[in-house]
Amino acid sequence: MTYAEMFSEIKGKFMYADVSDITEHLAFQFNIIGDGEGIFYVEVKDGKLYIEPYEYFDRDAIFICTAEVLNEIANGTLDPVQAFTDNKLGVEGDLDKALRFKEIVENRG
Repeated sequence: MTYAEMFSEIKGKFMYADVSDITEHLAFQFNIIGDGEGIFYVEVKDGKLYIEPYEYFDRDAIFICTAEVLNEIANGTLDPVQAFTDNKLGVEGDLDKALRFKEIVENRG
């Protein structure tokens, strides 16, 4: 899987997430390691979700995982908190804000 394929697949799974109830600004960077390696960000701003294939310097947290783990999270077959607990998902930065990612996962389209 190439980075472009991985990014397109993940963006497709999250782009319709209902984040209208999230009033706080959240910015997460994803560092994908292994197959499909690359960086992208997910931002919630003014109740809208943005997913772009760039590094985000003013981020709240960085998530580090393989494309396979992120796909499992995106499909709802792996809870992001459980992935962190099992050392499948690394997190750097504000852990309280990082936990808010679960809201995006639960409200994906």
